[in-house]
Amino acid sequence: MWYLCVFFHRLLDYRRPEVEALADLFAAFEDCPLEWKLPQNYHFDSPFHFVNLPSEDVARNVAHRSILIKGIYELWGEGSSFEELEEAIKTYPVDRKLPYLVSESTFKINFDSFGKGFSSEEKNDRIHRLSFIPFEGRVSLRDPENIFWLMEADDYGSNNGLPPITEKRIFFGREIGCADRKLLPTYQLKSRTYLGPTAMDAEMAFLMANQAQAKSGKLVYDPFVGTGSILVAAAHYGAMTMGADIDIRVVRDGHGPDCNVWSNFKQYGLPMPISLLRADNNLPPWRAGLKEIFDAIICDPPYGVRAGGRKSGGRKLLKGVVDPYTVPDNLRTGHIPSTASYSLVECVHDLLDLAARMLVMDGRLVYFYPKVRDDDSIISKFPEHPCFKLVAVSEQILSSRYSRVLLTMIKIRPYTEDIAEEARIKHLEFKINHLKWLEDGNLHSAVFNPVNQGDDTYVKDPKKKYRGKYV
Repeated sequence: MWYLCVFFHRLLDYRRPEVEALADLFAAFEDCPLEWKLPQNYHFDSPFHFVNLPSEDVARNVAHRSILIKGIYELWGEGSSFEELEEAIKTYPVDRKLPYLVSESTFKINFDSFGKGFSSEEKNDRIHRLSFIPFEGRVSLRDPENIFWLMEADDYGSNNGLPPITEKRIFFGREIGCADRKLLPTYQLKSRTYLGPTAMDAEMAFLMANQAQAKSGKLVYDPFVGTGSILVAAAHYGAMTMGADIDIRVVRDGHGPDCNVWSNFKQYGLPMPISLLRADNNLPPWRAGLKEIFDAIICDPPYGVRAGGRKSGGRKLLKGVVDPYTVPDNLRTGHIPSTASYSLVECVHDLLDLAARMLVMDGRLVYFYPKVRDDDSIISKFPEHPCFKLVAVSEQILSSRYSRVLLTMIKIRPYTEDIAEEARIKHLEFKINHLKWLEDGNLHSAVFNPVNQGDDTYVKDPKKKYRGKYV
């Protein structure tokens, strides 16, 4: 059945992919793509979309869990004027309207608009013009059984960055489901116990968890866990979580016993992670033969700027120590292993190899990747792996020249040594042909907002031995 899906007017490129991931989670669409269409003369970026979902229950579940959906509605009518709207509502099938018009029911009608503001008097006047609908039930403003919405989209464009439409549109429908509006205020970063300025924004963390289809019974892993923002979102949806970071101070120390990654989960009453590892993405700690244990891997890899990527290596702890790398017993307490720089190209190759080995079949890899915009000399090509199918690419514009994209991949083939070799060749071709701009250092650090964007990497302050400073 077709439903009217109304989005919040933000993160426009993320809206449909989130709905598609959630619809697949609740209805198992498999290879059947979700059907979409737009109202007449409407731009793709408008908040109003029609989506074909298999049932009202699926629509309700999708709406309630979504971060970017305002609401999903059973549309009773639409038109460019109230006269057209009235005619459409009157011709809507009586058997579909009747259960919500009976005297035993309670209801209320809300008004919403896009592209133009309305006074309270104007809103009430428009609602009163719906008196032709034969409601026999009682109005209940506090706890109605059924909620109806009258929505008006004007000739927008001047204030919302969209091309103007040729006519206004008025919609009327019954609310099937709406977003949990308490979710993001509850998890906002400014109230988080353990936080760094580069911690993943709560809204984006929940979007990533939705793309990964995190839910109860699934095991979610973040190999760049930082302060745990992504895992907090996955745990909210009931997933078991596990994380790793190359900086032992993140996973072991934090800012003390009551201010660390664990305390972030305790703050929200969420299940604690199964484990937090000090681990190197370049040298994963898993024993030989261990594979296919994670249902999803969600992460924000270091881009190589500001909080740059690190891997094991660099100078040795003591002069004369060559191989193997050993730490004397008297220096083990408080030891921080030395590291070397870790390019994004190498990091993503290792991430794809890890995911190919450790994800279950149909498991999801969701991660961010930086991108240069509007440059004819750069091909917009993303890392590939023979084990994965790319199902969603969502761009977040950071400046006129740079952006980052959220890539969602599904594992479609089991990992073998032959595939590992094929993936290595793909990686080398990709590195040579498509990422010279990254290796040349053209992705300027000023692109990434140090407060709301980036990864959760915990680093050592260059002026002091230890100050618990994030950059």
